[in-house]
Amino acid sequence: MRPGEAPAGAARQSGWECEKELMRSILITGVGGGVGQSIIKCLQGTGYRLIGADGDILGAGLYAVDHAYTIPYAAKADFVERLLEIAKAEECSMLFPGLDAELLPLARATDRFTSNGVCAVVSGPDIVAICDDKLATAQFLTSHGFPAPMTGLLSEPIPGGMPFPVVLKPRRGGARSHGVFVAQNAAEVDMHRASLPADNYVVQEQIVGDEYTCGSVNFDGRCMGVIVMRRVLRDGDTYKAFVVKDAPLTDFIEAVATRLKPFGACNFQFRLRDGTPYIFEFNARCSGTTYSRALAGFNEPLMILNYFLHGERPSFDIREITVLRYWKELVVENIRVAHLAANGTVPGNSSLL
Repeated sequence: MRPGEAPAGAARQSGWECEKELMRSILITGVGGGVGQSIIKCLQGTGYRLIGADGDILGAGLYAVDHAYTIPYAAKADFVERLLEIAKAEECSMLFPGLDAELLPLARATDRFTSNGVCAVVSGPDIVAICDDKLATAQFLTSHGFPAPMTGLLSEPIPGGMPFPVVLKPRRGGARSHGVFVAQNAAEVDMHRASLPADNYVVQEQIVGDEYTCGSVNFDGRCMGVIVMRRVLRDGDTYKAFVVKDAPLTDFIEAVATRLKPFGACNFQFRLRDGTPYIFEFNARCSGTTYSRALAGFNEPLMILNYFLHGERPSFDIREITVLRYWKELVVENIRVAHLAANGTVPGNSSLL
């Protein structure tokens, strides 16, 4: 394989081809949130030119990239068209989504991006649909022989044999533990059933044990790398992370990813009970802890870019480290915020590192 040539498998899966001289600009969406900002931090200083996009003019990542744009939210009809315009103007070769709401519109539009020389790093619509549906996630796992929490719809009777307490959570569209409740008995389930949109809620077995978040890179139906991190949460976000080298857990995630066949980055979250991992969530995208993984030697966005743009097989050397997360201030001149509000675009000159 020549440097700069797309791997054959990549061309089969995405249909993407572009010339080497156009391989430097990367479009990242959702840069006002933790996922988009994590991708930015992974790629700062790597030689790639970063283009940020977000629907909020105060999204911090807009002021930490080489050039930034405001865009419509994913539910708007012109969302994809605006991203195509930006990608063309900036000669972007790849697009990383940073928000769950963007995944399905992008997955349905991959051919449009491909025809414009852009590889959108997003799984197919069927995989995105599984990952965004807690019931479908549990059904996928059990149908392939993997352990999963017992799960049913809140609108239906509680599955027989499900022990209390149980967890009630949005079936689709949930984020950072918002709208999650724990019910101690059937009466509490009935109380919540009367006040929640029951068709979009699941009742799930509560798995008690250490929680883990795992990153992976995947191409051509194969999992090419996994990193395992035990974590401590605060308000639904990873607050402290502990990178571990655990061969059985790594093999387990590789086996699940091989069955799921995501494209690019995919995140797996599970709890460990009596030595058995019970996955409760897939995320068909990079994660808010993507940069923490990069600090441990597993830089998912960079591996993905180098695979597609330079034909480099993903390689990594994971270090067992502890990552303690904290706030950092980003100072932006008011005139730059005003410029973005007035013009929908602004050059960047700051850093999130």
